[in-house]
Amino acid sequence: MKIQAIIVSLLLVAIVESYGQSSGQINYEVVRKVDPAGIRIMINGEQVKPGDPNFPADIPDTRTFGQKVLFTPNFVRENRDEQNAVVRRTVADGNSAAPQNTNMGRPFEEQVFVDVVGQKVISLLTVGKDKDAKTYKSESPIQRISGWQPTDQTKKIAGYTCKKSTVEFKKETYSVWVTTELPLTYSPIPDLTPEKGVALLIEGSREQFKATKVTLENIDPKSVQPDAQAETVPKEKLADIREKALADFRQKMMMGEGN
Repeated sequence: MKIQAIIVSLLLVAIVESYGQSSGQINYEVVRKVDPAGIRIMINGEQVKPGDPNFPADIPDTRTFGQKVLFTPNFVRENRDEQNAVVRRTVADGNSAAPQNTNMGRPFEEQVFVDVVGQKVISLLTVGKDKDAKTYKSESPIQRISGWQPTDQTKKIAGYTCKKSTVEFKKETYSVWVTTELPLTYSPIPDLTPEKGVALLIEGSREQFKATKVTLENIDPKSVQPDAQAETVPKEKLADIREKALADFRQKMMMGEGN
């Protein structure tokens, strides 16, 4: 009887600790329709655009990637698979062989954080390597979309009960499934952040975010906070720095292939 009492006690402690956990990780699967106009295609060192005879006809209609979200009570850090990767396509002379795609990596490192308390998104962009690396930071307030229409529909997503709401966004109706069983307020699409709770499934005609796994665990608060030493710049300048880094990277690729 004493052994059974000890086991029951340990189980109760584990349950209490699990419900009291305020940090953890959410894994999302993201599916987006591909816009060919937004893709940079390099073929044998030259960039081609939609409409060009050499523009690939085998580009998939959708792109699927993972997004890992680490959260604490105050901050969230998002990590996307292969974000900003540059792919080079090589076509053999005479087009006798199948094109070869090579992932050339990323010309910079980019991280996205969410200040849960301050309700703002913080983007960090690091250009350069080692001692030449420089990090820039841009902050944007979360602008919640209004006009949410709650429904009575519920379902379990990644083990959590979610309730469906609909809202007009990007000129169409999105479905957003929100749970209030997690200890924060968050959405992988900032404009679709609910008043309370976490969006575990967002459905639009051109994109979908679906949580596949939620794990409650101890997360070091420092690991989800942006670099305080980063240089703060306006959002527009951060976009310019990002584009210049991409342009420089493409130029180096072309020069390397020409040698």
